[in-house]
Amino acid sequence: MAAFAGSTRYILDQELAKIVNISMALEMPLLLKGEPGTGKTMLAHAIAESLGMKLIVLNVKSSMKLVEALYQYDTLTRLNDSRFGDSVRDVSSIREYIRMGKIGQAFVAEKRSVLLIDEIDKADSEFQDDMLDVLDQMQFDIMETDEIVQAVTRPVIIITSNAKKDLSDPFLGRCNFHHIAFPEPDMMRRILAAHFPDIAQTLAVNAIRCFYEFRSIEGVEKKPATRELINWVRALRADPDFSSGELLEREIPYLGVLFKKSSDYRLAAQPPQKRSLFRN
Repeated sequence: MAAFAGSTRYILDQELAKIVNISMALEMPLLLKGEPGTGKTMLAHAIAESLGMKLIVLNVKSSMKLVEALYQYDTLTRLNDSRFGDSVRDVSSIREYIRMGKIGQAFVAEKRSVLLIDEIDKADSEFQDDMLDVLDQMQFDIMETDEIVQAVTRPVIIITSNAKKDLSDPFLGRCNFHHIAFPEPDMMRRILAAHFPDIAQTLAVNAIRCFYEFRSIEGVEKKPATRELINWVRALRADPDFSSGELLEREIPYLGVLFKKSSDYRLAAQPPQKRSLFRN
């Protein structure tokens, strides 16, 4: 199988590249932790893009039951079809009304896919442990039809956690693990260059400096992440007054792109942050 080495929009370090590739070779789930905005979710997108695989995303919800991720039995549609008698499906067959959930879709795919299980820490420990049982065995039962769904191919499994809640020891023991630290300024310059190959050097340097200064403000509840920086630079480049990154004597523009909470916005707008955007 081809090795993953990043993509045009995803810059990764050597350690992350190694754990991704060894997880794919060993066919083990890779658990990624790190603060929001460190690229956990985007890594799965990049693997799928780079290796030409289909990406299947399971967004975990706090109230989700495992069966929802495996399959759904559409009893309401079957009831309506039997009542009105105008369906092309055979209403006497339960199988006609079974739809695969996200894990089920990855199992029945004819070609190997990337299965992203996003924000697993939202689920309770029972969901987590039962899900890994299914992923270990690569099969699950459909209770209504007494059938076993066996995986055609074993997907590449990426699991993300924002570390808001501890994961169980059995769960941790059955995954490979990597913590994605927030990028240092040098790595952030590489990320910006990947997204904006023709960015003015002055703009890149000054925007990154301002960005890390904002992240260091005490009391900010939601620090701006990589996504916010990219969108901020996009906004600056679209404004002729700021696109070159030269010294401008005015308030910092577009704070609402960086800060999404009113309290954080007010903190960022106060001295000494209320200053000229770019300095020589």
